Amino acid sequence: MRSYAGALGLLGGAFDWSNACPTIRNRSLGAQGKRSGLETRADDFTDEFADQRPEDSNTCDLFSGKWVFDNASYPLYSERDCPYMSDQLACRKHGRPDSVYQNWRWQPHKCNLKRWNATAMWEKLRGKRLVFVGDSLNRGQWISMVCLLQSVIPKDQKYMTPNSHLTIFKAKEYNASVEFYWAPLLVESNSDDPVKHRLSNRIIRPDSIAKHAAHWGKADILVFNSYLWWRSGTKIKLLWENAEDGACEEAEGLEAMKLALRTWEEWIFSNISPLLTRVFFVTMSPTHLWSHEWGPKTGGNCFNETTPITTEYYWGSGSDTRIMRMVDNILARLGSRVTVLNITQLSEYRKDGHPSIYRKFWETFSSEQMLNPVSRSDCIHWCLPGVPDAWNELLYALL
Repeated sequence: MRSYAGALGLLGGAFDWSNACPTIRNRSLGAQGKRSGLETRADDFTDEFADQRPEDSNTCDLFSGKWVFDNASYPLYSERDCPYMSDQLACRKHGRPDSVYQNWRWQPHKCNLKRWNATAMWEKLRGKRLVFVGDSLNRGQWISMVCLLQSVIPKDQKYMTPNSHLTIFKAKEYNASVEFYWAPLLVESNSDDPVKHRLSNRIIRPDSIAKHAAHWGKADILVFNSYLWWRSGTKIKLLWENAEDGACEEAEGLEAMKLALRTWEEWIFSNISPLLTRVFFVTMSPTHLWSHEWGPKTGGNCFNETTPITTEYYWGSGSDTRIMRMVDNILARLGSRVTVLNITQLSEYRKDGHPSIYRKFWETFSSEQMLNPVSRSDCIHWCLPGVPDAWNELLYALL
């Protein structure tokens, strides 16, 4: 008998989410998770998050350092000179009065980060596919990479495909592409539409990743992320592949993310050879929603912030340590198959790097919100040029 989940989608066609989850039943790993090989493992969670401070040694930790003002070398490109810039991230275009946020360079404590060289990066990519997979934060890192690379390619030797599930920037001279695939929850979900994905009722298929993987599976370099979409505060519905009656289960965000990452982990184990494919996982991107966390007795957020936080090891409440520990444990099991791009601590310092009100918004704001900039500030995404450029400098150094 074909499963209920299978009946909702035609072979090779779109999945019909409108009829998914007609009923909800109690969560039971015995009923679904174990049959899918996704039962809870004792090492998936710990109650305490390990101290992030580096051990005292002479080894170079690219992710431990400080931001240094450097207006001689930064920004690495101009916002207005990148034809592929997103209006969501073009902060100067949308009225941001200051530009100092573009002039900070990440400096590791015990070594120097390899200086960005677009031509050298293209040589690394010659004949290859570099694919970013994830949510809008990963899309921001992809746009950053395209802007960092595109200026050295003649106009008639480059092109960008229209925005879709998979969007491709191609450099003909190098027979190389830099691509972005929208999969905010990594596994299949009802939020997989790259445009229409703001849904209050979130549903995932925790054991189904093959449809997405068909688009990225033959890439030479993969950069994954997944974090923000699991923190909506509402339970996520789970529609298992072998659910014959259509009943869904529900799970909190942390548990649902663990199930999705376990499916991703199994795909990596089954399909990735470190000798043939480089895989990176980008750690959580911090938010700066509460200014009292870095400035006592203040009641704002990232709005009007113009300088980085200088307190070493600053850690805000927007970075969930339980999620980070769970991800750490899964990545540890994958060993050399996946390289961790640990952008969390260095990005924690950059309360000044968000768009706040200086971006294009697609939603309509109330008159009260228009009078109160703090209430409509985007303190999640990052202005470009800016912080994601440093993430890509680290990626360049690790390739």
